[in-house]
Amino acid sequence: MPERILIVGCPGAGKSTLARRLGALTGLPVYHLDLLWHRPDRTTVDTETFDRSLDQILARDRWIIDGNYGRTLPQRLARCDEVFFLDYPLEVCLEGARARVGLQRPDLPWLEETLDPEFYQWILDYPKERLPRLRARLASYEGVFPIHTFHTRSEADAYLAALAQSGSEQNS
Repeated sequence: MPERILIVGCPGAGKSTLARRLGALTGLPVYHLDLLWHRPDRTTVDTETFDRSLDQILARDRWIIDGNYGRTLPQRLARCDEVFFLDYPLEVCLEGARARVGLQRPDLPWLEETLDPEFYQWILDYPKERLPRLRARLASYEGVFPIHTFHTRSEADAYLAALAQSGSEQNS
């Protein structure tokens, strides 16, 4: 069983939800990069503070980290032993972002009362501006460790169901 897992993908895909579900099944501690970056007053920490916090997590033996933060992806990939890539269609991610408005989330230090137009645009731009770089970076790690790419929520759900089943069979 892997001990250091990364979860990446477009905002709204459900990275944090998958992280929590995987954490519950594996017992691995879950860390949300958004909680390292964002303060409750909607400001952000400086990059040095973020990097120090991330380095402390990466130094641990066991973790699940969810989030993109492309600038730090190389160091996270260097320490992980498994990646989950939520490569969902844009509309699924947009709907995911819309659906979480008004919900208290453990991966964000405030309640989103509306879908921020700048964030919405960031999601719209993701397939052209960020996704090709992420795919290329992950491709360079093919064969180094498992990279699970899910194209639908049902694929991720099926993986988790199989993991839960194998865990219950091991405990029998």
